[in-house]
Amino acid sequence: MVVTNHGLASAAGAEMLAAGGNAVDAAIAALFTLTVVEPMMVGIFGGGMAHIRMADGRHLVLDGLSAAPMAARPEMYRPVSDRMPHYMETVGRENMLGPKSVATPGTLRGWCDALVRFGRLSLADVMEPAIRHARRGFTVTPYLANCIKEAAADLALDAEIARLYVPDGSPVPPGHRLVMTDYAETLSVIAEEGPEVFYGGSLGRIITDYMARTGGLVSAADLEAVKTIERTPVYGTYRGYDVYGPPPPSAGGVHVLQMLNILEGYDLAGLGFGSVETMHLLGEVLKIAFADRAAATADPAFVDVPVAQLIAKAYADDRRAKIDAMATRNWGPGVISAESANTTHVTVADADGNIVASTQTINSLFGARFMIPGTGIIPNNYMSLFDPHPGHALSIAPGKRVTTSMAPTVVLREGKPAFALGLPGGLRIFGSAMQAIVNLIDHRMTLQEAVEAPRLWTQGQELEVEEAFPTPAREALAARGWTVLPVPHVGGGMTAIAFNPNGSTTGAACWRADGVAIGMGGGNARAGTRFWPDAPPAAETR
Repeated sequence: MVVTNHGLASAAGAEMLAAGGNAVDAAIAALFTLTVVEPMMVGIFGGGMAHIRMADGRHLVLDGLSAAPMAARPEMYRPVSDRMPHYMETVGRENMLGPKSVATPGTLRGWCDALVRFGRLSLADVMEPAIRHARRGFTVTPYLANCIKEAAADLALDAEIARLYVPDGSPVPPGHRLVMTDYAETLSVIAEEGPEVFYGGSLGRIITDYMARTGGLVSAADLEAVKTIERTPVYGTYRGYDVYGPPPPSAGGVHVLQMLNILEGYDLAGLGFGSVETMHLLGEVLKIAFADRAAATADPAFVDVPVAQLIAKAYADDRRAKIDAMATRNWGPGVISAESANTTHVTVADADGNIVASTQTINSLFGARFMIPGTGIIPNNYMSLFDPHPGHALSIAPGKRVTTSMAPTVVLREGKPAFALGLPGGLRIFGSAMQAIVNLIDHRMTLQEAVEAPRLWTQGQELEVEEAFPTPAREALAARGWTVLPVPHVGGGMTAIAFNPNGSTTGAACWRADGVAIGMGGGNARAGTRFWPDAPPAAETR
């Protein structure tokens, strides 16, 4: 089963499985294809995390997140304000747009390391679908066209990226055939020469020379120093299920477990999905999680993150005791991040029992919103995730990895996989992942229902509530002190796989992106089967 946020990416993953590859091969093929067909969300100049459960039961997280270049400094930007809502903004949007917003990318190294360590197929094999679609072209979906339109004003400022997405000053429309000749050549070079051509070879020199000319910070030394870090997932339990998620510098796993621990003390099934009581509790645990995230969750190489305390049942008991069931309260959030919602996620499972849940991004929509000439590469703008004010947990430091809300999650029941899921959505990721787990375990939804069900979110201010929630529930929340903000959607397109007791799998993608699930049934002929005309005659019986 392969579930991604574009049909061509899901097909690329399925193609690898059909060719004898495993879940890792399929996930990497899908991700490379997404850099072509979902270019606003993911690219080889980004960062991300992959949660892998091997067939033998091992869990590991490969951290390929971006990091601040070695030339970066805590005071390198001029903040606009010391207060929200403009706390993370800087003069000239230098941390959001252009070369100075680009962090050292870990994506390509992470994907290639995963393939070498755990895959079966070659890099050239898994990259072939991406190269094919870039060279031949693909049809722009309404979703991609809307994203181009949203970012068009900034894209038009860079001639190279404008040439592809806003030719003649107009965003390309749905149905347009998008051909990426330069990017196809870049991918072909990587497929032939390997990731070293990017991290220390001729392609890397093109990148760093351009950065040096345009005020960027990423140097050749930064690229050569990029390493994928293997991390141990965080682990907890919820109503008899085992929950595994990514550790810091991801906030996702820690705070999903923290919120589930608090919610375990309530009868959510009895309260019911979409009831004002359930929605109020979800909002409160989100506020608690974000208060702790702001104060404590960052790159563990730079900040001592109290993981054990945050995911302890006793700590959840203490926090739960302070929740008022009838009124919202202020949990005192500190520094609030401005993490982008523009990301992608793939979830893959193979017949051998390997599972991959991987969340990857170039951060904002179209990253730094420029393209390195002649390469087709759109760099990330990950520097915008750092606090531009010195002296805080999320402040800039040379080599420091960004903090993310990615939450590629694998859940077990009695030692066997029950479901795996993840989604894009920036700060809204781990709250949405938590709600999907509650939907599956407490509300006993089907997988499709769980990923598509209405969501809510807050980090301490307004309570964002998807418009599918009924008006009476929203009004009842307002009566409890919430400032309710109806929104079209919370977070992005979730991709999930459920593992059924009979050994089959179910895949689901939701309406919030171009999601497609592709399953492969059947299989090879039974051993000894031969075509009838060539089969030996039946033994004569007497």
